[in-house]
Amino acid sequence: MSLNVAECLELSAVACPDKTAVVCDDTRMTYGELESAAKRVANLLRDKGIGRGDRVAMMIPNTPHFPIIYYGILYAGATVVPFNVLFRRREILYRLNDVGARAFLAWQDTAQQATVAFHEAETCEHLIVVEPTLRPQKPEVGESFVQLLMAASDDGGMAQTQPEETAVIFYTAAMAGAPMGAELTHFNLFQNALTSKEFSLKYYPEDVCLAALPLFHAFGQTTMLNAPFLAQSTVVLAPRFEAHRIFETIAQENVTLLTMVPAMFHLLLASKREEIHDLSSLRWITAGGSKMPVELAHEFSERFGVPVLEGYGLTETSPVVSFNHIETNRPGSVGRPIWGCRVRIKQEDGSFAGPNEIGEIVIRGHNVMKGYLHKPKATAEALAGGWMHTGDLGYLDEDGFIFITGHSKEIILRAGMNVYPREIEVFLGEHPAIADAAILGMPDPVRGEEVKAFIVFKQGMHLSHRDLRAYCREQLASYKCPRSFEVIDALPVDRKGRVMKEILRERNP
Repeated sequence: MSLNVAECLELSAVACPDKTAVVCDDTRMTYGELESAAKRVANLLRDKGIGRGDRVAMMIPNTPHFPIIYYGILYAGATVVPFNVLFRRREILYRLNDVGARAFLAWQDTAQQATVAFHEAETCEHLIVVEPTLRPQKPEVGESFVQLLMAASDDGGMAQTQPEETAVIFYTAAMAGAPMGAELTHFNLFQNALTSKEFSLKYYPEDVCLAALPLFHAFGQTTMLNAPFLAQSTVVLAPRFEAHRIFETIAQENVTLLTMVPAMFHLLLASKREEIHDLSSLRWITAGGSKMPVELAHEFSERFGVPVLEGYGLTETSPVVSFNHIETNRPGSVGRPIWGCRVRIKQEDGSFAGPNEIGEIVIRGHNVMKGYLHKPKATAEALAGGWMHTGDLGYLDEDGFIFITGHSKEIILRAGMNVYPREIEVFLGEHPAIADAAILGMPDPVRGEEVKAFIVFKQGMHLSHRDLRAYCREQLASYKCPRSFEVIDALPVDRKGRVMKEILRERNP
């Protein structure tokens, strides 16, 4: 039996080719037009010898180009490797080399960083620069996407991939200092989209979904691309999150479903009264990405009259694990597990906890990843005993609702983005003036947490905070860059040499 995630598009293109699939500003594309463009992408890749099993990187924002390229790669039978559009040369190069990408499609506005990384990459043969308009432009390095697209045919069908083949590789989990590629199969992603459509978020053909979350993340990709396309819904793309534009779009397009991270709720609540439009078309808003404060959800619902339903997931779980339903919403929880997904609480002694007992959340089901690329040890640890070990702490109540209480692994959740302290610590330690560094997440009322760096300089050396910020911004995506620095004489360590971050945290009550 074959299965390809791109069937989320193909099934709807066959059933309703003239229905609007994508809206972005003044651009509207039907399902038929979108599939035709995706087939052209598949054929231009095939013309370069790229097909089943090859890996193709893409660094594209929320524009119609994203679904066209995403499904085009899948139609060709290749594996999609999405990059954050904020990534810098260092971050791009590491991923290109680690995944062994043969081609890289990069947005024109970020092409400078992409081009430098492409030149240094070991295996990447093709750089395709994606223009924001239909006017082809000859890039200094690489090829014009528009030119290639116009020359390609839309004949041919979809590659017949197998359910267990890797469809998408998301880079995540940089606990050891470098991010790892989570391999999600066609079955993982298709089943998670189908389950979301039928049982959890529940999409219908008449739904209009606003993709405010970046589609290069698993959360946005499943809930605002694959699932709504499978349901024949319309997806409205927001290239940037701007509160006034979100309000305008909801009213103009009669948006019915929206998914956001908590920081986005804060930004909408902070809007001026004259920027607020009619939100009556919304059935509800889904919150995820990081813990949603109960008081924030309540304030938002009271002010705008829209229910807020919180869910939970991880990149490694395709990503949806649980969801609250409008009929059984339990504020403070992240809902009950979705169909086909089992959640237990594991205690330190390896036993499973009873109701209301805190431990590590472990998951088993159709949504759990194949493993981490090139990382058999990390994969074995994460999937020990047949359960995905999340690193999140929480409990199940008597009715099976999941409550998140903290994290057992080092991670900072900044405005819905995962920041791994070890990755930044390793990076800072490479500077010739820095002897040691420690990264902590500090509470922030809007973003949830902010990134703070504690710096130890080598003897006789010093950098200003301005120089430290410039060094970080040059090589790290902006959301990873520390917002504050504190210089100290030495990091506090225990007898095993581990940094005692709780002591550093006490310096910032």
